[in-house]
Amino acid sequence: MIDAKKIKQDFPILFQTVNDEPLIYLDNAATSQKPKQVLEAIQHYYEHDNANIHRGVHTLAERATSAYEAAREKLRRFINAASEKEVLFTRGTTTGLNWVAVGFGDLIVEEGDEIYITPMEHHSNVVPWQQLAKRKKAKLVYLPLTADGFVDVEKSAEVITAKGKILSVCHSSNVLGVTNPIKELAALIHQHNGYIVVDGAQSTPHMKVDVQALDADFYAFSGHKMLGPTGSGVLYGKEALLEKMEPVEFGGEMIDFVYDQESTWSVLPWKFEAGTPNIAGGIGLGAAVDYLEAIGMDAIEAYEKEMVRYVLPKLQAIEGITVYGPADPEKHTGVITFNLEGIHPHDLATAFDMEGIAVRAGHHCAQPLMRYLDVSSTARASFYFYNTFEEADQFIASLHKIKEFFKDGFI
Repeated sequence: MIDAKKIKQDFPILFQTVNDEPLIYLDNAATSQKPKQVLEAIQHYYEHDNANIHRGVHTLAERATSAYEAAREKLRRFINAASEKEVLFTRGTTTGLNWVAVGFGDLIVEEGDEIYITPMEHHSNVVPWQQLAKRKKAKLVYLPLTADGFVDVEKSAEVITAKGKILSVCHSSNVLGVTNPIKELAALIHQHNGYIVVDGAQSTPHMKVDVQALDADFYAFSGHKMLGPTGSGVLYGKEALLEKMEPVEFGGEMIDFVYDQESTWSVLPWKFEAGTPNIAGGIGLGAAVDYLEAIGMDAIEAYEKEMVRYVLPKLQAIEGITVYGPADPEKHTGVITFNLEGIHPHDLATAFDMEGIAVRAGHHCAQPLMRYLDVSSTARASFYFYNTFEEADQFIASLHKIKEFFKDGFI
C-alpha cells in the first residue's frame, strides 16, 4: 500500500493553510499538484541547459535536445507505443484532439459519414467533432450509455454502421468516474474500417495505459493532470496513420525543405511539432513519468481504488446526497461527482473552501452530460495518491458540517 503521508512530503504546495485551515486538495481531475522532483527538473533546465533544441551544435543546445528527446522515449515506454515516431508533444489533450479532427478527420470524413462520440465527453472531445461534422456535412452521433454511466457496447454495436469513420471517446470520465471498455469499442469501429480516438486525460495519470493492447488509433493526454507542467501533453498515433495525417501548424522545425511556392515536411514525430516547443514542459513531463513509475501505476490505481471503497459508501450514506456514476465502488474511479439537495454546487464548493478543502463545482466542461443527467451543475471531489485517508475523513466531516450549516442558517 502506498504511504500517502510520506509521498505528500514531495509536494510543497500541499503544506499551506487556506482560510486558516490546512489545505486538502481534492481537485485533481482539473489539475494535479507537482512534486519537487518535477519542479527541480524544470529549474535545472533553465539554470543549466536553456537553449533551443534540434538546431544548434553548441553544448547547451545538445544537452537540451538530449533531455527533451529522452523525455519522449520515457513517454513512449510509459504508454507502450511501438516507436518514438508515434509520440507527439502537444500543449495537452485539447491540442491533440484538435490535431486529429483537422489533420486526420478532414482527410477521411466525407459528406454523409458518421462520427461517434458519447454524452459524457469533455467539451474538448465534443467541439472539434462538431466542427468537423459541419465542415464535411457529416452526422455527429451520440452512443448510448448504461444505467451506471459506461458506454453501452452492446447497444453501440447496433448504432455504429458502415458510414462510421471516427469514434472518439474518453477512456475515463471526468464526471461519472467510469472507465470505458476501449478495446471493445475499438473492435466495433474497426469492424467498419473506422478509427478510434481516445481522450486519455483522466486515465493516464491513474492507471497503466498500453495503447497497443487497447488498439487505439490515436490517444491524447495532458501532462498537467499527471504531475507534469501545464502546457504539456502527448498525442499518440499509429505510425501509418500519422504518416497519412496532415500537420495543423506550420513553420520552423516541422519542415524538410521550403521552396518559393511550396514546402515538404520533416519525418515523424517532428512533422507535427512546429516552432520552438515547450522544452521545459517536455523535460518536466519526463520527470513526472519517472516519479510515477518509481511508485508504480498499478500501485497508484490500487491505492485510489481503496480510497474510493472507503469514501464512496460514507458519501452515499448522507441523506440528500446524489452521487453520479456507478454506485459500486469497484466500478468507480477516484473522480466522485455529487449534489447535496437544497444547496447549489457553487455554494457547496465555497463552503468547502472555507474548510480548506478544494473541490470543483460547475458543469466540468461537460454541458451535454449535465443535460443528460438533468442537472445544471454538480460538485466534484477527485482523489489522487497523495491524498490521505485522514483527508477523506475530513472531507466527509466537513460535508456533514456544511449540510447542518445550510439547514440551520438558510433553509
